[in-house]
Amino acid sequence: MSEKMMTNKLIANTITCELNELNAKRNLMIGSNDMHITSIDTDHLKDHMDSEVLDSEKDDTNDDSSTDSQSGSDGDESSDIDEEECDRRKDEYMIEMTDLEKQFLALKDQLYVERLSQVEHKLEEVRAGRAAEYLQPLDELQENMRVRTEVAAIVSQLKLTNIKCQFEAEMLANEQNFESEKQLLKDSIRQDVEEKLRRLEEDRNSIDSDIWSESAFSKKKKRYGSAGGYGYDMSSRESMSFQDRRRKPVTVSGPYIVYMLKDSDIMEDWNVIRRALKSVSSSYL
Repeated sequence: MSEKMMTNKLIANTITCELNELNAKRNLMIGSNDMHITSIDTDHLKDHMDSEVLDSEKDDTNDDSSTDSQSGSDGDESSDIDEEECDRRKDEYMIEMTDLEKQFLALKDQLYVERLSQVEHKLEEVRAGRAAEYLQPLDELQENMRVRTEVAAIVSQLKLTNIKCQFEAEMLANEQNFESEKQLLKDSIRQDVEEKLRRLEEDRNSIDSDIWSESAFSKKKKRYGSAGGYGYDMSSRESMSFQDRRRKPVTVSGPYIVYMLKDSDIMEDWNVIRRALKSVSSSYL
C-alpha cells in the first residue's frame, strides 16, 4: 500500500509541475502584453489532488482494517483495483493537461490577434498624426526647426551686412583710386602742355630775335655796302661772330607766345589734345 501511495503522490507532483509550467508561460505572455486573463488555480487543483490522495489513503486504511481477516486472494484483487484507479486518475490528469495545452494555445492565438490589432491601431494613429509617441518628438523637431531657422536668418542678415560693408569699402577705394589717377593724369597732361607751350614760347622768341638780327644785318650791309664799297669791309672774324650770335638762342622773359605754325595747324593740334583728354577721362569713368 505504501508503494501505491508513493506512486500516486509522484504522479500528482509531476502533473502539478507541468501545470505550473503552463501557467507560468501563460502569465508571462499575459504580462508582456498587459492583458488581464484569469489564470488556472493550480493550488486548488493541487489541493484537490492531495485530497483525493488522502481519501484514497483513508479508503485504503479502512479497507485494510476491514479486510484484515480476508485471505491473500482478496489482497490481490484490491491491488488490481488500485492499479485501475491509478490508471484512471492518470488518464483524467492527462486529459486535463491536454485541455490546458489547448487553452494555452487558444490564449496564445488570442494574444497574438489582440497584439496585432493594437499595433495596427497604433500605426493608424501615427499615420493620422494622433499618437502621443509621434506628437512629442514631432513637437521637439518643430521647436528645433524654429530655433535653427531663426539662427540661420540672423546669420544670413549678418553675412549680408558684412558683404554690403565690404562692397561699400571697395567702391569707396575704387572711387578714391580713380580720382587719384584722374588727378595725376590731369597734372601730367597739364605739365606736358605747359612744357610744350614754354618750348613754343622759347622758339618764338628765338625766331623773333633771329629775324631781328637778320633784318638789322641786312640794313647795315645796305648802308655800308658790300666788301670793297665805300671804305667799309667786314672782316671774317666779324662775320663769324655775327653768325654765332645768330645761332645762339636769346632768352627773353615775359608773356610771349611763339607761333611757329599756321593758325590752322595750331587749331588742329589743339583739337587733337582736347580729344585725347576726353578719351582718357571717359576711359577712367
